[in-house]
Amino acid sequence: RGFSMVALNAETLRAIAPRYSGAAGAHQTEIIDQVGPVLDATLTEYGKNTVLRSAHFLAQVCHESAGFRTTEEFADGSAYEGRTDLGNTEPGDGVRFKGRGLIQLTGRANYARFGKIVGVDLVADPQAAAEPVMSLRIACEFWKQHQLNRFADVDDLETVTRRINGGLNGLESRRAYLAKA
Repeated sequence: RGFSMVALNAETLRAIAPRYSGAAGAHQTEIIDQVGPVLDATLTEYGKNTVLRSAHFLAQVCHESAGFRTTEEFADGSAYEGRTDLGNTEPGDGVRFKGRGLIQLTGRANYARFGKIVGVDLVADPQAAAEPVMSLRIACEFWKQHQLNRFADVDDLETVTRRINGGLNGLESRRAYLAKA
């Protein structure tokens, strides 16, 4: 590993994320406690083996998951109904395949594609994409498929953000998480 005796774990995630209380805090604790024990090994498996790669990845997933509070989009997904560009071709697909994961997986086509990659039938069980450990693996696959290490390597936050978000939404939040990471 490219770290000098630094293991990435639940404490790493807690150091990056804002603190929440109440229900939001309980959700955050649940996600961090499940992802933490597998974080280091999973990131290493996916080539996030430098400080810069890991920092960029953790900053993006912290922002995308609302500070590790959720692995499911807050909206109900009805806005994606009939979005054939997302593969939503059957009634109810918008809600069924709404954004889930540490990097939001959205649409029937993406659930099918990434399910095949990770070896889980996410079309039959879309909720599995929201399971914290599975959502980490899906986020790592997304990162790999979009070759984001090369942009992290040159510290290009804007390109990484555009590849994940389609624009620069939340850039300052992502920048703040990157500095913490």
